[in-house]
Amino acid sequence: MADSYSSLVEAFKNVGVMRAYGPPVKFDDGEEFVPVALVSFGFGGGSDAEPDGGGASGGGGGGVVFPLGVYSRGSGGRPVFRPNTVALLASLVPVVCAAGFALRGALRALHS
Repeated sequence: MADSYSSLVEAFKNVGVMRAYGPPVKFDDGEEFVPVALVSFGFGGGSDAEPDGGGASGGGGGGVVFPLGVYSRGSGGRPVFRPNTVALLASLVPVVCAAGFALRGALRALHS
């Protein structure tokens, strides 16, 4: 089990804050962007130890990196966040669905 855990830790070492804020990207016109993403990951493992010495063990993990936008220089040289509109709209779909279900439930409760 310890080998499985250590291999999962090694696999996820490169996921973290370095993935949330990427290295600056410079363009030919001198403008510089810093990409920003939402990073989430997890892993786990378990075992089923039998009294006779048998049993099974296993583990797994996964992660997601969701591009949120970029930081760039605005007027006066101050950093400004520019959201990724496609990712923003895609991330709002679950919120709108949840709000719709909550509103429907509230309206049904009022009519009952």
